[in-house]
Amino acid sequence: MPPLVHRSLFLAATLLATACGTDGSGGGGASQASSALTNPDKTAIAAPAPDSFRVEFETSKGNFTVVAHRDWAPRGVDRFYHLVRLGFFDEVRFFRVLNGFMAQFGMNGNPDVTAAWEPLQLEDDPVKMENTRGRVSFAMGGPNSRTTQLFINYVDNRNLDGMGFAPIGEVVGTGMAVVDSLYGDYGEGPPGGPGPDQGRIAAQGNTYLNQSFPKLDYIRRARILP
Repeated sequence: MPPLVHRSLFLAATLLATACGTDGSGGGGASQASSALTNPDKTAIAAPAPDSFRVEFETSKGNFTVVAHRDWAPRGVDRFYHLVRLGFFDEVRFFRVLNGFMAQFGMNGNPDVTAAWEPLQLEDDPVKMENTRGRVSFAMGGPNSRTTQLFINYVDNRNLDGMGFAPIGEVVGTGMAVVDSLYGDYGEGPPGGPGPDQGRIAAQGNTYLNQSFPKLDYIRRARILP
């Protein structure tokens, strides 16, 4: 099974994360991001999230909803909550979709935001829930390395539990039909396959993805539901 890692593991055994900044159409390159994304307030993003909340993801394949539970993984849920509030996931590509395994996202189109969030690594949460189908966890490249990348389990991946991947929530209702339909024919990225290169995503953002992997599905926007 391919590891749930990204560029920083390949470079320095740590987690990489990025945020978004495209033209809003799903087809453009990176544009200016808000100052809250390029200069995140460390105090503000450390504030506790609600005990439970729902996030609607509007994607190029339809909508799905994730319910987050803070008692599952408080540090991870706090980070997820603030990323959504800041609009971090808007125009983010599902850049690593591996059928029979998981769909990964959380690298965005603006390299300036990548640089701002890469150092903001989280301490690990204890794994309280299993990585079963539909559950959402942060990707990581080693202990205490979570930042912004997440994945949705396509199948029961309980072997990830012992590796420290702590679920923060789960896709509810009929949403997994949308997640199942995400484009996955590009496959794994380097060095294991010809799919998107996370180092180039970090350096060039959505400009690289749009030019080299135009069929990737993406998040139009993600919002916390009332």
